[in-house]
Amino acid sequence: MTMTELLHISNGSCVNVAKIPLLSYDCFRAVTLELLDVKTRHCACYFAYPCGEGLRLVMCIADDGQGDIIVYACDAQKGEVLLSAAAQCLALERFEREIHENWGLEFEGHPWYKPVRDFLPGKYEFFQMEGEELHEVGVGPVHAGVIEPGHFRFICNGEDVLHLEIQLGWQHRGIEKLMLEKKRLIERVLLSEGIAGDTSVSHSSAFATVWESLCGFRPGREVLWARTLAAELERLANHTGDLGAICGDVAYQLGAAVYGRLRTPIVNFSQRWCGNRLGKGNVRPFYSPYAFTEELKTQLLSDLAAYERDFLQMSDKILYFPSVLSRLDRTGVVSLEQAEEIGAVGMAAKCAGVERDIRSSHPYAAYPSLNVRPVVKTAGDVLARTELRIDEVKQSLGIIRALLEDMPSFGRQENFDGSPMADSFAISLVEGWRGEICHIAITAPDGSLIAYKIKDPSFHNWMALALAVRGNEISDFPICNKSFNLSYCAHDL
Repeated sequence: MTMTELLHISNGSCVNVAKIPLLSYDCFRAVTLELLDVKTRHCACYFAYPCGEGLRLVMCIADDGQGDIIVYACDAQKGEVLLSAAAQCLALERFEREIHENWGLEFEGHPWYKPVRDFLPGKYEFFQMEGEELHEVGVGPVHAGVIEPGHFRFICNGEDVLHLEIQLGWQHRGIEKLMLEKKRLIERVLLSEGIAGDTSVSHSSAFATVWESLCGFRPGREVLWARTLAAELERLANHTGDLGAICGDVAYQLGAAVYGRLRTPIVNFSQRWCGNRLGKGNVRPFYSPYAFTEELKTQLLSDLAAYERDFLQMSDKILYFPSVLSRLDRTGVVSLEQAEEIGAVGMAAKCAGVERDIRSSHPYAAYPSLNVRPVVKTAGDVLARTELRIDEVKQSLGIIRALLEDMPSFGRQENFDGSPMADSFAISLVEGWRGEICHIAITAPDGSLIAYKIKDPSFHNWMALALAVRGNEISDFPICNKSFNLSYCAHDL
């Protein structure tokens, strides 16, 4: 099987499922390992769905160098034993675990079977280490405040963390199953907005792109413009809030207060635009439900001017304040080799030196004309993840102003009344503020959905947090955790 015989498609494409090459598993595995041996490629998604009497495995590899997505498949039977690809490519281990958990396929030689979401408390044996000086510390799944449920089990020698095991899955919501069960479009849109509340714009944009692609619909410029603006406002708000939380975790209350205040006008503007501070309702397939007016443009430019002044001043302070730097610098390091090995995306990847940003490599919406370059750091520590947030905020300010300078006219829009095409496969990659989001839909001969796959960047990056805390004091865990700020619910789906 050569590269030219595989299916190469662009982001946001829809193809007939018959065009996806069907390989034997041995060939499927060999091709996967060969493709992922190139550092500019990574696994965007790997999943299974029922097909006939058995299962179909689908692999989607994003080629960041060429800007396309390589898609191919193989058939297997439930309960069949297959040779693990993760044994040689660690980035696939969580995908294989998910397939095993959902469909019963066995992967011989897999590095470590453990629950992804179907976690049964009291029946799972956590990793253990023996030694008189070692002790375990358990955190969660019930946390203080409003944080979502997840269990963190540390193995420590005194204050030093030797190992952290993270167990999620406490609120497995069955979002992918509900996508098939719900038949009304609005129900599916609302599900996409609820995958991760702080990423409602990005996830609903991925869904809208997939649905429009299935229906053979190309949205107009004003729709793509609005989605891009909403996504950058979402990035702005979340990075700002996280910078405040990072300051709070190192007891720098001035930074926590200022960044917290600065987030407010951004989310309030979103509410003024679409009626929701998190951008829910602002993205719909086929049209843009809320026109962007000259009045909103004037208000946003004014808000950004006030925001930028205080943001830059506060950011200069934290990057040169010794007591803050002493807590951030060389804390929670994820190396380039580790990031590449686990297939990290988003901040976890870019802060370790991996140039991986879908807005640049597989541009969508209005990004093709914006020439976005990834913000990349190399230290891989909490300081790098802080600096990246600051630099991405500055970048987003530039993107938003460029969009406002070229604002389209929002006239009356007709809502398209189309249906998904039969026997089709559609994929959408979106760069959310945490990193790469992937939505995939497959339809039956009658056009109904038979598979819907969702992948949040947190699916890749929880392992990065586990690696980051090794060799640090347990008191550094909160700041390490907040520097990633991964999603529990978007992992648990």
